[in-house]
Amino acid sequence: MRHFLDIHTTTPDDLRAIIDTAKSVKKAREGQPKAALDAEQPLADRMVALIFEKPSTRTRVSFDVGVRQMGGQTMVLSGADMQLGHGETIADTARVLSRYVDMIMIRTFEESTLHEMAEYASVPVINGLTNRTHPCQIMADIQTFEEHRGPIAGKKVVWCGDGNNVCASFIHAAGQFGFDLTFAGPPPLDPERGFIEEARAKGATIEIVRDAQEAVKNADLVVTDTWLSMHDSQSARERRHNMLRPYRVDRKLMGHANKDAIFMHCLPAHRGEEVSNAVMDGPQSVIFDEAENRLHAQKAIMRWCVEG
Repeated sequence: MRHFLDIHTTTPDDLRAIIDTAKSVKKAREGQPKAALDAEQPLADRMVALIFEKPSTRTRVSFDVGVRQMGGQTMVLSGADMQLGHGETIADTARVLSRYVDMIMIRTFEESTLHEMAEYASVPVINGLTNRTHPCQIMADIQTFEEHRGPIAGKKVVWCGDGNNVCASFIHAAGQFGFDLTFAGPPPLDPERGFIEEARAKGATIEIVRDAQEAVKNADLVVTDTWLSMHDSQSARERRHNMLRPYRVDRKLMGHANKDAIFMHCLPAHRGEEVSNAVMDGPQSVIFDEAENRLHAQKAIMRWCVEG
């Protein structure tokens, strides 16, 4: 049994195997109807619980479709359905679910919820997102970059904006896949220092540059994410806007990156805020390939889990 909890806790060899599987799974499905089943059925007769304490579009649909394409069935559970940790412990919930299902994907708030679920479950657990990390998204991003520009090792990735959970997983990936990452954002929103030091210890160059135009020089990939959380108050939204406005990705900023640099955003985007429409819809944008690859990368992750 294998859990997929974070990029920095999965070996580089296993991460590379997952990416290679994702590419081959995608290629094998070219030309098939979207609803068609995969030729191989690694999840045949298996039930997968999809737990959402946080609402979702891409994570919910991509996991649900992926399980079905691989021959399995899904049970989608919301936070209201389960109230994890309220009344019944997470450990007991994990033990009970393990008697019913063959795999658990959880999208939750606290990282401790994910780890307690994995500790006590006797089936594989996948991190669909926590407040701290978002590894499935970055696996799709690595796949997308390599489809467009070849191996990511040795490349320069620039993150513009908030050092959030997606940024954290990009830093983890820098250490595991051998690329360099520059963070461009305001000091109050810097990524966790421990994540930076761990990636540096693995040989990645991780830099913090306050000037966005300076940061994106020689960039092969420019990435951003929404500035706002659905839980932010109006005053918090205004403060974040003021802090992050210098890190907005527009044509002028992209003009300082390499000519063949590409742009990513995990979506949903607030068009005109963290990124301009011209960049979102421009020739350097690969955001919809990135969104599609959530399906293929997550299928590869689930296959890796069950084949373990």
